[in-house]
Amino acid sequence: MADISSSLSLPFIQPSQAQKHVTHNEALRILDVVTQLAVLADDQSTPPQSPAEGDRYIIDSSATDAWSGHVGDVALFENGGWQFFSPKSGWRAYVTSREALIVHDGSDWIDLDSAEIQDIEAFGLGMTSLPDTPFAAKLNTALWTGLYQADGGTGSMITRLNKENAPDDAGFVFQQDFNTRGLFGLFGSNNLRLATSTDGIVFQEGLSVDVATGIVDQPNLPRFKGATNFDNYAAADTWTKVAINETDFNDQNTFDPVVNQFVAPVAGTYFLGAALTFKQNTSDQARMGARLILNGSDVVTGSLGEITGPHVSEQTALSVQTMASLAAGDTIELQGRMRNFDGYFLADQTSFWGFKVG
Repeated sequence: MADISSSLSLPFIQPSQAQKHVTHNEALRILDVVTQLAVLADDQSTPPQSPAEGDRYIIDSSATDAWSGHVGDVALFENGGWQFFSPKSGWRAYVTSREALIVHDGSDWIDLDSAEIQDIEAFGLGMTSLPDTPFAAKLNTALWTGLYQADGGTGSMITRLNKENAPDDAGFVFQQDFNTRGLFGLFGSNNLRLATSTDGIVFQEGLSVDVATGIVDQPNLPRFKGATNFDNYAAADTWTKVAINETDFNDQNTFDPVVNQFVAPVAGTYFLGAALTFKQNTSDQARMGARLILNGSDVVTGSLGEITGPHVSEQTALSVQTMASLAAGDTIELQGRMRNFDGYFLADQTSFWGFKVG
């Protein structure tokens, strides 16, 4: 059986040993010195002239006098003399003179904020870091704050994300149960990008800012513009749905040319407008009117317009536009009317458009 423990060199009570209390008390004394270790200083090479009972120091280089030969050891003043304890890798101590926490790396004592500690390869806070994620933290809240001017800082707080080449990525990935649901940053280029995904594979681009011009694009903004490719006949004094059967663009497929309606994909505020060009049938005195209809029955406020004077066939145009708060699934259609006389809404020059603004 060994005489002392392997880590703290605590003496063991041996079989048939007399005065067992002496060995036991010595082990307790060593524990009292090295557990919850705090030292007065770690930058002294010479013993203090009048140490107090129980004072502890970590001896600095070039040790002299009673400390000679004990560089790096923990020195305890007890019973009028100095006792020494050699540290092992992993021992930690609090240095009260400079309010610093230090650790022994097997060779030297180093500050926990030293360059050696900063150069660690992996760090986990509340969890084990992953091979491809050297820094990992598992917590509910986090705070970054600027160092105030009163504390020697500038008062600002700047976080930098750097990448090597333009096609590389630098940004934030937002996940639900470790499945990606959103991206924000420079992904795949130097354009600022905001995108979402339901599966972490296919992404829908919500926002893109061009790095060269600063121009903001919303690639998936609900928007459409359509036109009619034939002359739409309108009987006198009858509101008629204008057959907008072709689209110049139709993001999110919000306009259905089969039923000639815009369908709001999500709730929000939409800007809507139309332009109708008159084509004469029986009289240029037909009064051309237009309106936008919500869900097949209600006139959208601000969308009703009419021209009451004589028209120039294939040149006179009427424009209406408004904003509307729509729920998901609401429909908008364009209706036109010729009052007193019949007429046509001219092919290719009669259009309907809209987009989401908020």
